[in-house]
Parts: sequence; C-alpha cells; structure tokens
Amino acid sequence: MSGHVTQSVMLDKFASDLNLEIVYSGRGVVTLASMSVERPGLQLAGGFFNYFDSRRIILFGLSEYEYLRIFSSEERKEKISQLFIHGGELPCIILSRDLPVLPEIVDTAKEYACPVFRSPKVTTDLMSDLFIYLNRLLAPSMSEHGVLMEVFGVGILLTGKSGVGKSETAMELIKRGHRLIADDNVIIKEIANQLYGTAPDIIRYFMELRGIGIINVKSMYGSGAVLDEKQIQLVIQFETWQQGKEYDRIGDEVSKTSYFGIELPKLTIPVSPGRNLAILIEVAARNFRLKSMGYDASEELITRSIGR
Repeated sequence: MSGHVTQSVMLDKFASDLNLEIVYSGRGVVTLASMSVERPGLQLAGGFFNYFDSRRIILFGLSEYEYLRIFSSEERKEKISQLFIHGGELPCIILSRDLPVLPEIVDTAKEYACPVFRSPKVTTDLMSDLFIYLNRLLAPSMSEHGVLMEVFGVGILLTGKSGVGKSETAMELIKRGHRLIADDNVIIKEIANQLYGTAPDIIRYFMELRGIGIINVKSMYGSGAVLDEKQIQLVIQFETWQQGKEYDRIGDEVSKTSYFGIELPKLTIPVSPGRNLAILIEVAARNFRLKSMGYDASEELITRSIGR
C-alpha cells in the first residue's frame, strides 16, 4: 500500500491525455507529485513564495499573462526566473486559452529544461481537467491478488487462493457478455472516497488459464469484452467447500471488507465440483443492484413468515 506517489509521464502521453500543444519538450517527461495546480499570481506580483510548492504544475491564465505584459522583457524574465529559483525542477508550465507564448517563458524554461504546453481551454476548465487527471494518477494505490469484472454494470472483485477457479469463472462470464478489467493482479485506487480497480499496463487485457496458457481477451473477444477501469462495489471470495462449515443461506448476514478504510460488502462462495460459479456471480450482481434500490428478498421472506 502507498500514499501519494511521484509519477513520471512521457511528454507525448501527457500532452495527448490532456489535449495539450507541446511548445517546448524540455526534459521529455513530466514528473508529477502533487494533486494541486499553482497559479503564480502572488509570486509574480509580490514575490510571495512562503507557500509555493515546486511539485505543482504552473498554470498561466489570462490574469498572469496580462500582468506580465505590463513589464519590459527584462523585468518579465526576472519575474519568471524567480519561479524556478524558488521552485527548482518544476513539473511543467501550461498556458490556457491558446495564449501567445511569451518568449521570456520559453527562454527561462529552456535554462531549466522545463516542458511548456498550451491548451485551447479556458483556465477554469483546464484546472478541472488537471484536478481529475492528477487525482487519478496520484491516488493512493495498492495491489490485490484477484480478478476484477463488470457484471450487469456492477464492479465485482473476485478473490481467493490460487487455483480456486477465479480466472476460469471470469472466462465464463466474458463468454456470457460481461467485461474483464484485470486478471491476477488488480491495482486498487482510492479516488474521492470510492475504490477503483485497473490492471497494470504490462498485463492489461491478458489472462492466464491453467492448462492453456496466456490469452489476450481483447484480441480474442473484441474491445467490448474489456474495460480499462471500474469502480469496485462488491467483493466475492471463493473458497474450497469445507465440510461442516456453515455458509449463509438466507443472505441476512452482512459481511464487509475494507481498503483504505472504505468498506465494501463481501460474499463468500464455497467452490465444489458441479457448482456454476458464473451464474452465481450473475445472481449476486443482480441481487446487489436490487438491494442498492432498497429491495431485500430475505427481509421480504422474513416479513411474510412473521405475517403468517
């Protein structure tokens, strides 16, 4: 498990992800470590650097641009240089509104190999895009052994010991029209108090099936059989059927598990020869949706029994 981390994104990918024009490539990567964005109005106008965070992306909007235009070229260069003197290796500079790029910005950026971008978006929209992007990229994350599927729109994390049948069950679900997000290794991120799962880039869309080997689900079944990311809403743990163990037969025992302090409902499904696990997971997904809408079959049965 990790807290907020540093991520290095290749220049072209960063520009593509946010629809940015590359003005100056700099060091060729954008190193991100803060979820916040810096609009350096106070720093440019008054030299106030007490709370200046050099890990933040520097964003020049119309206000900063028009303010800098008041000054001579030498004065502009001095003011922009102060950002680097106090900030060191800034991640990058972005100009909004397709503003003309002041030569002093690029000249100073070149001295520090700092990438410079430009966006056609207005400053508030660009800041919103950056906030969402940075929160996803730098969210606390952890790795979980399991399979993540979308079944009837519900993000279901399948867990259990190796060899219990998670991947085989996932394969059956894919054949039945449901979608794979990750097999074997699920990266769980906490974003805005919700849990999202994805696959490590290197194994995205791949599955390992014992006795067959590695397959590419996207190549075999098409892009409609996979998803890059999904909110995790339900955890289902597979375990080998244990003789004598009491399993929930009514559905009134609410079990929970948690990641990053966020609780998720958890079901335990015993695995034994002849059980159709794919159908059971489909039923669990439908039942979860019904409970989310306020209907609980076990409560209705209990109410009917008492009524009699």
